[in-house]
Amino acid sequence: MQATPAPLRQRLRAYATLMRMDRPIGTLLLLWPTYWGLWLAARGTPSLGLFLIFTAGTWLMRSAGCVINDYFDRDFDRQVARTCQRPLATGLITSRAALRLFVILCLLAVLLLPFLNRLTIWLAGGAAFITVTYPLFKRFTHLPQAYLGIAFSFGIPMAFAATLGRVPALAWWLMLANACWVVAYDTAYAMADRPDDLKAGIKSTAILFGRFDRYAIAGLQAIMLIIFFGIGITLGMHWPYWIALAGAAILAAYEQSLLGGDRDQALHAFLHNNWIGLLLFWGIVAGLAPSGTSIIPGAL
Repeated sequence: MQATPAPLRQRLRAYATLMRMDRPIGTLLLLWPTYWGLWLAARGTPSLGLFLIFTAGTWLMRSAGCVINDYFDRDFDRQVARTCQRPLATGLITSRAALRLFVILCLLAVLLLPFLNRLTIWLAGGAAFITVTYPLFKRFTHLPQAYLGIAFSFGIPMAFAATLGRVPALAWWLMLANACWVVAYDTAYAMADRPDDLKAGIKSTAILFGRFDRYAIAGLQAIMLIIFFGIGITLGMHWPYWIALAGAAILAAYEQSLLGGDRDQALHAFLHNNWIGLLLFWGIVAGLAPSGTSIIPGAL
């Protein structure tokens, strides 16, 4: 069998890098809250079809979001040590090729929509708009992480809409909790880039919070955990949920010990959030009452 030419392998690797296939952390941080929503909306028994649709849709839109983000940020990325080797920043992939890939990924995601109800499709449109416009926010506001928090939380109301045909108050509370969590961990991510971002003129919550960054992250994590506590009380969750919530609080405290260090520790704190998302997912799955009922009528 004839070997694949090296240039082709290099291009394929570059496209995979552009979609962050080598760094699945972003996909995982999108999937955990989506799964929270699916399991809570279905009271512990989501359909296999919805599970597969939301898993595929999350991967496709996260990949599309990475492509369009790098397209808009290609000039900024050349000025930041962590991103200067990205395919668009180095010219390994052209801007036109990146846009073609973005369109293909979006079209593949669109193919999933006919399997969803009208409300979910409308919400998907809003999520797509936020995905495309997110990269522009860092140019005129120090709160791009807040906008990202909305983008990374849209899977929650979509999961409830797809399951129930409506979005109850519980979904919005869960979305708020996740948005606070996103701002917290993405601020830690931005702390690693802060020196370069200041030189390049890129705005972020890490720059906005300044020397109070760790306190802001701790406050956002606390809000998230308090909302999860309220959800647990509202739904009468079983003991595994409370163990998971306590574990998430311990992990959040551990991250605080990392944030006082260098860039690598800040990145480690960011990556560490995958375990919080996974732990809370396990708590929801294991902690839901077998009957799937809540102790407060109308909570779902």
